[in-house]
Amino acid sequence: MRIIPAIDIIDGKCVRLSKGDYSTKKIYNENPVEVALEFEASGIEYVHVVDLDGAKASHIVNYKVLEQIATKTKLSIDFGGGLKTDDDLRIAFESGAKQITGGSIAVKNPSIFKKWITNYGTDKIILGADAHNEKIAISGWQEESNEELIPFIQDYMKEGIQYVICTDIAKDGMLEGPSFDLYKRILAQCSDIHLIASGGISTFEELPKLAELGCEGTIIGKAIYENRISLKQLEQFILTTNN
Repeated sequence: MRIIPAIDIIDGKCVRLSKGDYSTKKIYNENPVEVALEFEASGIEYVHVVDLDGAKASHIVNYKVLEQIATKTKLSIDFGGGLKTDDDLRIAFESGAKQITGGSIAVKNPSIFKKWITNYGTDKIILGADAHNEKIAISGWQEESNEELIPFIQDYMKEGIQYVICTDIAKDGMLEGPSFDLYKRILAQCSDIHLIASGGISTFEELPKLAELGCEGTIIGKAIYENRISLKQLEQFILTTNN
């Protein structure tokens, strides 16, 4: 299982929110590149970068930060937040993203998202399936749609989607543990996807459980920044699972 730390960006700074609420913003580092370099030094190969300003503005904003992380590290970056147009996508890839995550766009403008899957390939486009009460949430989690989570994923599997990041918003940033039951149900009904679990990771012991369920990756945010899970533990986990 891949370990994918999260770097969430507002005003060019590394922050975390609770349940996607912008008023809960806490700044952890003024310089996201420093954070990325620390991750890389601990043997981490992947990072999930979220442009929270972009999610609010509905277009890419913090692409310069993406570019700096891509230039100064060898991390494989998955980038999301506010990607709405072909131009946003072009900027993200030109700025160094290896993959992009589309969430709101997959609900609000499925034709453009399907076009991206066709044009860029299923290894480059991740479906962001962020849910509240098993309904897909959109627009930086400010809105709830009528889309049911599992049928939404299944519909995009028919379009060839391989990678899905699923965040249970009620868990995000709360350090109360991930939605094991939800991931279990998703994997039972969508067995061919690479499921990346996100939200609520709070202790190191949860990671082997997610791996056991069959999650292909897990995104860890606040637990790292609040020192609930150390980079040393993650380094050990990566070494053990790679051998």
